[in-house]
Amino acid sequence: MCEFFSRARASARRLVAARAGLVFGVGWLGALGSVLVAANASAQPAVPVEPVAAQLRPRAVHLEAGAPPLRIDGRLDEPVWASAPEHDRFFQYKPLDGLPAPADHRTTVQVVVEEHAIVFGIRAFDPRPELIRAPLIRRDEVKREQDFVIVVLDPVGTRRSAQFVRVNAAGVVADGMYIADTDTEDFAPDFELDAATQRLEDGYSVELRLPFLSLRYPFEGGAPWRLMVGRSIPREVNALVVSAPLTGNALSFIAELQEVDGLQALTERVRDHAFLSVRPELTLRATQQTGLPNAAGVPEKRRERDAALGAQIKWRPRADWVIDATLNPDFSQVELDVPQLAGNTRFALSVPEKRPFFLESTDVLDLPLKAFYSRSVTDPGWGLRATWRGATADATALSLRDDGGGLVLLPGAYATGAARQDERSQATLLRGRVHRGEVSVGGLLSARDYGDGRSNQVAGADVLWRSSEAQQFRVRALASQTSALFDAAGQALRGAREGGEHLFASWFRRVPGWAFTAEASHTSPRFRNDNGFVDQAGVQLLQAEVIRRYGEVALPGFTAYEFENYFWVQQKTAVADATNGINGGELVSRLMHPGIWLTAGRNTEAWLQLNINAERAIAGGRLHSTGGPQGALAFNPAPWFPRFNVEFEAGRRLDVEADRVGRGAVLLLEANLRGGLSHGWGSDWGIESQQRWQQSFVNAPDGSRALTETNARWLGVLHFSARDALRVVWQASRFQRTADASVALGAADELTTTTSLVFQRRMGVGRSVSIGASRQSQRPGSQRDSEVFAKVSFEAL
Repeated sequence: MCEFFSRARASARRLVAARAGLVFGVGWLGALGSVLVAANASAQPAVPVEPVAAQLRPRAVHLEAGAPPLRIDGRLDEPVWASAPEHDRFFQYKPLDGLPAPADHRTTVQVVVEEHAIVFGIRAFDPRPELIRAPLIRRDEVKREQDFVIVVLDPVGTRRSAQFVRVNAAGVVADGMYIADTDTEDFAPDFELDAATQRLEDGYSVELRLPFLSLRYPFEGGAPWRLMVGRSIPREVNALVVSAPLTGNALSFIAELQEVDGLQALTERVRDHAFLSVRPELTLRATQQTGLPNAAGVPEKRRERDAALGAQIKWRPRADWVIDATLNPDFSQVELDVPQLAGNTRFALSVPEKRPFFLESTDVLDLPLKAFYSRSVTDPGWGLRATWRGATADATALSLRDDGGGLVLLPGAYATGAARQDERSQATLLRGRVHRGEVSVGGLLSARDYGDGRSNQVAGADVLWRSSEAQQFRVRALASQTSALFDAAGQALRGAREGGEHLFASWFRRVPGWAFTAEASHTSPRFRNDNGFVDQAGVQLLQAEVIRRYGEVALPGFTAYEFENYFWVQQKTAVADATNGINGGELVSRLMHPGIWLTAGRNTEAWLQLNINAERAIAGGRLHSTGGPQGALAFNPAPWFPRFNVEFEAGRRLDVEADRVGRGAVLLLEANLRGGLSHGWGSDWGIESQQRWQQSFVNAPDGSRALTETNARWLGVLHFSARDALRVVWQASRFQRTADASVALGAADELTTTTSLVFQRRMGVGRSVSIGASRQSQRPGSQRDSEVFAKVSFEAL
């Protein structure tokens, strides 16, 4: 979710963890919001900026033919920088939009076009350079608590999506894609680029080279390239300034990207440039498993050693085509997923994608998890993908072999079932879209073939209509046919085809001071998508949210830069399913969440809401009244303490297995620490330490503890340079339940711990050397899995 777009981030927060809200004037929180806003009656209005027509646009200059490429060292001392026009008209976007950029933190940007790349030179002036926050951190961890510059470039020119690169003052990079339709910020894609910074007496400077081969644009007929440059200035007030007149009323962070003068004929000159990259991967691995029972049920030790050769291939025959292939990929160096509380959860939980092959052109895919979820592919043996991007249409096709080892989700109205998928299967996906003005129409074909006539197939269509700068509509329809069925014991079988459908519609509107959303969906009992993430089927959903946005508000003791009342409501009812004994129209859940949300200095974000819920755990079961207060507070205490986050939920909570309600709570604590280590030879090393602890519990009717679930995680990174790092991860998950004969539940105590240590040297995107070891243990039982590996990936072509 876009880090800069607070309103979008707030909405995502409410939806992901049921931290939702639906508007002003509801209950005690609405009254509280009215009182707080009344205290701001004397607040001064924002200073208006000049109309867009009055703004000067950035202008690019071209190196002379045959001139050597610029040296990317951050110094901006080549002759071309002395003659390239400076663009220095910036606007404040955070904490308050509509204000001029701080005069004492001047920012300039210059654009130079080489034969094979576009280069940005950025100067960030600072009257107190000793306050600049420039930590050595991991790639894609450049956040608002650091000094950085950001380049947002849309080579297609439609402002539907844009590639972005952040470079902090130490030269660390974060890159990815912005998607306008959903206003999301995706850090997963990594692009080939070259960046360097230079600390100066009056600030710092940045040079950023983006090769044309890393950019995605049409072969012909495209609109002019569009650009926005920004700068983060984290002090007592965390400011973000941008080179376009962007405001919080825009539908997306990239709504105001500006044309760049001097690039009008660029596409025709570079569109035929071809590119082929072949990156072999060699992985050596030794594993040991102890405590696994043999055929006689006796625990034994197993050891294996193997060497695996794979490859990542990327071919761009011309500007509008990209073809990717992966052969026997290994993802040993991919960071472990953060543990989640799942012991008292009825429905499956999704995890983010981190594997590079699946991250190409995510803006073209632009699908929700119900339509495509790449983590449904557990162990790819090989894969092939082709993406085409035109001026008014785009498409992508994907086919790969999954060697199995994962789970197939079997969604229901009251829980997500699962069956083991130990066999090979073939996953195929076709996605295409046509764009006409403010309307986009897309189609989808998806299939998972397990062999022996067992398959799951999905077809669908979707329409997005942005009727104005303040309103958009989206509708989607998916239909499935499934013959890959499972018996009651989870054994695979071929059965008569079962059909299902998923229908979805949404509406979003923003006007000054208000935001409105509404959604409706219908998912039939037999709808399944084995290439997607469908955690619940056989339900109809109605959902709405109203947000009252007050802007800057003076509160007792501090000023809130943004203040909102919200009210969010959701209702799910069951679709009739005679096979599983479910009556149509039965209420599955009803959730109402009035609340308040605000941002303040030190990158502070806080929210508080009252959950007024009704939930049913099983079909025909009792409808339980649940809920209570829920909230969160996150802020940046100090430069060495960039983030502290606490979230809580308390009150009446549903014990899913026992089908009853008890007093309980959920608490999450996160603390990120950062520092440097001087060693006397060369540059200082950087240190990251991230701690995360989460616990959930529910009490029995007599007040004793019925169940407790705890997760803990520590991530430590020692950065020897911007390319070399040693990473250690320790995490543990524990679930405990007390035996209770009244609900026929036995005692349980399950513990899983994982430790991982990896050293990695990165020479570029996809080029690295990694050496690591990991160990995992489980209880009950004595099973332990250990692994040692070494992996090298390099550029062959």
